[in-house]
Amino acid sequence: MLRTKLEPNNRSFFNKIHCDGPLLMGLVVLMVVGLFTIYSAGGQDINLIQRQLIRLAVALGVMIVVAQIPTITYQKVSIYFYIVGIAMLIAVLVVGVSSKGAQRWLDLGITRFQPSEIMKLAVPMMVAWYVSRFNLPPKLIHILAGFGLVAVPTLLIAKQPDLGTSLLIASSGVFALFLAGMSWKLISFIAVAASGFTPIMWYFLMQDYQKQRVLTFLNPESDPLGSGYHIIQSQIAIGSGGTQGKGWLQGTQSQLEFLPERHTDFIFAVFSEEFGLWGVAGLLAIYAFIVIRGMLISIRAQDAFSKILGGSITLTFFVYVFVNMGMVSGILPVVGVPLPLVSYGGTSMVTLLAGFGILMAISTQKRIMSRV
Repeated sequence: MLRTKLEPNNRSFFNKIHCDGPLLMGLVVLMVVGLFTIYSAGGQDINLIQRQLIRLAVALGVMIVVAQIPTITYQKVSIYFYIVGIAMLIAVLVVGVSSKGAQRWLDLGITRFQPSEIMKLAVPMMVAWYVSRFNLPPKLIHILAGFGLVAVPTLLIAKQPDLGTSLLIASSGVFALFLAGMSWKLISFIAVAASGFTPIMWYFLMQDYQKQRVLTFLNPESDPLGSGYHIIQSQIAIGSGGTQGKGWLQGTQSQLEFLPERHTDFIFAVFSEEFGLWGVAGLLAIYAFIVIRGMLISIRAQDAFSKILGGSITLTFFVYVFVNMGMVSGILPVVGVPLPLVSYGGTSMVTLLAGFGILMAISTQKRIMSRV
């Protein structure tokens, strides 16, 4: 008879703590780069670094805890995780806390919680669970059902309004469907249909400030001291870095405070000014290493659920990097997406490393078939 059980790949230290060594080292290097950049962007404020270190420690702790859970458990709880997340998103629209014109938080008494963060994991988990129940590649009816699972949280989050997060969550679900084997013909059809949906989104779904962001993206010079100020200053910072950069702590745009939100959303501009083209190339190499490692882990996974989920988490991480760098350099509209593990912040970092914790669980577990 055949028996299947989960065992560590080997007895190395990293496998004992259920962590993939190369992936963990890549993440740590990225965090160190982030700390140095935050110190410069934040005006050499050591308290800022201390707070970020605490958040990094918490996020790493969450990642290690998540990595201890067998992947079969994630498969079993996916549907419950998704349902709870949808219920919380509905609660946000009914009794959520508003701030700066957006209703995105639930007040838990001791803290505020943003349910859209958990959907960054719940959506790809749910879609991966659903499509992996059938023979792959999935049939059209299963793909349509998968899109329905993605559409519900996407629309609820867009209603808050939080268009940036809703698009990122939608991409995580679409990646899961793509990795399940969705045909390129269907992908092309969906792309055309989405283009046709754009006018509806513009006139009925997008808020005035979101429309202004798009208009600013198309012509930032139309309001250089208003809505276009952020992107113009960011482009100046990136361009002034040249190939060699001005040196750590020597960036004029950040040190003289011309650049807004320099330690959060626009931290890439600070890094580019201080370290130049070669520094940016090095940063991109670190991100590329993490993405490639994540995809290798997903490819080597032993079951369809793990392959799809791991690949979706990795590709969504890539989208985060692309969107932030794109908006800071002016090739995408500003949507308020931080640079992963480099920007100052806590909530999104915990969610991000929890996703890498799932990747760690996938990498350190394998199915061993033994005959009895």
